[in-house]
Amino acid sequence: MYHTWMRYFTPSPVHHRLGLVCLGVGLQYGTLPTVGPRTLDHHVAVVISAGGGWFRAPDGRRIPVTAPALLWLTPGVPHHYGPDPGTGWDECFVDFTGPATATYTELGYIEPDRPVVPLSDPTGARTAVGRIARAARRGNPLLEVETGAAVHELLVALRRARADLAPDGDPVLKALARDAFQPLSVAEHAARHGMTPAELRTVVRRAAGRSPKDYLLGIRLGRAKELLAATELPVASIARRIGYDDPAYFSRLFTRRVGMAPVRFREQQGRTVPGGWSNTVPDPDDPPTLRSP
Repeated sequence: MYHTWMRYFTPSPVHHRLGLVCLGVGLQYGTLPTVGPRTLDHHVAVVISAGGGWFRAPDGRRIPVTAPALLWLTPGVPHHYGPDPGTGWDECFVDFTGPATATYTELGYIEPDRPVVPLSDPTGARTAVGRIARAARRGNPLLEVETGAAVHELLVALRRARADLAPDGDPVLKALARDAFQPLSVAEHAARHGMTPAELRTVVRRAAGRSPKDYLLGIRLGRAKELLAATELPVASIARRIGYDDPAYFSRLFTRRVGMAPVRFREQQGRTVPGGWSNTVPDPDDPPTLRSP
């Protein structure tokens, strides 16, 4: 005995140009029938929130599935899975596609080589799926855009819920962010953690989907933008504050990455006003509370 509810959509070519579209959503529980063997032409995220079962990988391995867990079904890859016939499981699923899936895969949010992913807590993912289910009402003029936006939210929620990541973030990433403005090389950062540069690259790539150098650069440039927009500090002072002793090098790096020189960014984004912050900006780890109107 099992219960199932599902809806499927056919987004237009215009909606596909948004980068990510939802093709379907479903909620099921009980002793569900076995799925496959089959092969799809799009992605599916299956979130198992209770119960257990099995997943047969393309190489023939039978992988146990214990809730909470995520099953990745990826295009062109055969899959075959099902719940234990005696207990069943609770699942929700989302079918999606679009060119943004390649980027999410490169960043490590979608893991084709890891079809069964243990989760720490499926609540966030189920909330995103619930948003898609609510948007799926017939006659909703915002259906395709709402459901597509919720797929982005779902991928973030699944990334955050991975059981191999601490709920409050990877400690190595937190330490790198804390030390990002110090004039340290990647090798020096690695040594602080008792790692080789290669080991640090593996950890950061797995946790953040990018290299340590790029991760640190993103933090530095973000802070530089805040200081340019909210203070009247000279560019040379800002460069030193974020870890660059050579202002000319900082300006070239900023221009190459942002697409405009620091002084031009300040002209466009400057928010300094008399009586405001003169040489400081709010701590990014302590954001202000938005006041109610």
